[in-house]
Order: sequence, then C-alpha cells, then structure tokens
Amino acid sequence: MDDVERNYRILEKRMIEQMDISLNFGKSLIDSELDTGIFNVLVKPIVKSFYKYWSDKDARVGTREQIKLTLNSARELITNGELSNEQIDRTISKYFPKYLENDQTDRQCKKNHRNYNHLKEVTKKCFETQVEESVLFLKVTEDVKDYAALSRATFKTKEKAYQALKRQLDYNEEGIKIVESDDTILNVPKIAKKIILEILRKGFELTKTQLIEELDDIFN
Repeated sequence: MDDVERNYRILEKRMIEQMDISLNFGKSLIDSELDTGIFNVLVKPIVKSFYKYWSDKDARVGTREQIKLTLNSARELITNGELSNEQIDRTISKYFPKYLENDQTDRQCKKNHRNYNHLKEVTKKCFETQVEESVLFLKVTEDVKDYAALSRATFKTKEKAYQALKRQLDYNEEGIKIVESDDTILNVPKIAKKIILEILRKGFELTKTQLIEELDDIFN
C-alpha cells in the first residue's frame, strides 16, 4: 500500500468515527430535550421520528457518501499530479452535485426558498475546504500509523491545525445561521422546527468543543 492509500484509510476511518460521535451527540440531545416534559404529546413523536429517520438512514448513508466523495476527489487531484486552482475548481464542480445531493441540511430545505442559493454556496465552500485539506493529509510521506500522527505530519504545528479546523467550522456555523435566520427554509413540520434547530445548534457546539479538545490532545 502506498502512502496515499495508507493515508486515505486512516483519514476515512477518522471521518467515519467523527460522524458517529456527532450523531450520538444529536441522539443524546434529543432525548434530554424531549424528556424535560415541556413539550406536548404532539411534538415529541414528530421530533423523535424525524430524528430517528434522519440519523439512522439519511445522515449515516449520506454522510458516508460525502466522505467518499471528498477523499476520492482529493486522491484524484493527487493522482493527476496537478493541484492548480483551475484543476481544483474543475474537480469541485464535477463532484459537488453528488455531494450536495447527500447533504443532510440540503435534503431538509426548500429549494425555492429565497435563502437557498446562499446556503448552497456555503455548502460548496465547505466541500472545497474539505477536499483541499484532504489533499494535504493524503500527500504525507512520513511513516504514520494513526490519525494523530497523520495530523502532526500534515500541519506541523497546533496553530496551523487549528486554522484549518476553524475554516471548516466557520462554514458550518454560517450554514446553521442561514437556517436559524429564517426557519421557513426547512421542509419539516412547523410544530417541530424550534426544537430541531435547538438540537442542531447544540450538537454543533458540542462537536466544535470536542474537536478543539482533541486538537489539544494531538499537539500537546
């Protein structure tokens, strides 16, 4: 197995693990929020059934497909031996429609909403940053055995790793804010929108904290 394939497997394993962590955050949050007793008997089953379907089916299948698209795009760029801005743009344009099709937020949004194009553009930027950073990971030639070692070999310093993480988190934050600013973009039952948005926000904040703490562990 060459370096690119080795790094691909390490990064793929890490991304799937992170997906599971984030989904588990969501499950724990929805259970705790709905068990407080302040939601009526109509809201609870709607939200629980929505999230169960989303996390068990759409999210896992869709996110795994996004992981594959991201890593395959990065590998294709390296294999072709050209990492110019033009080549990156062509690769992003080629694979983004499929990436968007599997995006969980996009699946729950109205495509004719006035804010949809803005959200779509943010999602594309997020995909682009993921591909660009995956290229950096896949190019590592040092002898690494796990994600922590791969991260240190890729970024060299904690500050560079943090800036890369912040770039992705900022795009995720922007996407959430678009939905929060006008929840009519969501194609979900009105009675459940508020609690779903609260869970998405809290889940994002928990994931962000977890990722930053993990970065501290890797570089300390």
